Amino acid sequence: MIKNITSRLGLIIIMVLFSSSTLNGDELILENFDKGSENRWDFFSDQVMGGISTGKLYFQKEDELNFINLVGDVSTENQGGFIQARSKLTETIKKDIEGIVINAKGNNTTYYIHLRTTGTLLPWQYYQAEFSVTSNWQEIKIPLISFKRSGNFLRKKVKPASITSIGLVAYGRNHKANLSVASIRFY
Repeated sequence: MIKNITSRLGLIIIMVLFSSSTLNGDELILENFDKGSENRWDFFSDQVMGGISTGKLYFQKEDELNFINLVGDVSTENQGGFIQARSKLTETIKKDIEGIVINAKGNNTTYYIHLRTTGTLLPWQYYQAEFSVTSNWQEIKIPLISFKRSGNFLRKKVKPASITSIGLVAYGRNHKANLSVASIRFY
């Protein structure tokens, strides 16, 4: 019996230590793009619905900073207009959060974060907030109240416990995308 309890306790400790989300003070770290992050992120474009936007994800390191780099050409032809990097959350957010903090840089333009929840059943449903980047690394805080629903059938506000994925998105206009993100945290 003691051996069984010890085995279970060891398994719980391992799960906590190797979880991709950890608490840091009052923040919940979602991603710091460490080893293995390429297995947690997927690339999507409007080509899934007939669009012609193209792009790629790169996982890079600059000095001691790991980051994801979303690059591509966004085109609104054929009713398209997006490329995105998306990651599913590995666990439910069990605490109240006020927003998201990202460490990002890019090509001096506007990008978006898309949140999907247990209530976003259709592929075109999400909650969206915009942010702008410069060519220098900067921390950007995005309050949850800034996220707008993509349609009237969704709940008006995002409930933290219902978030299932997060997307980094170049969207809505013809442009060259070049967005780098080194960390994503909930605060």
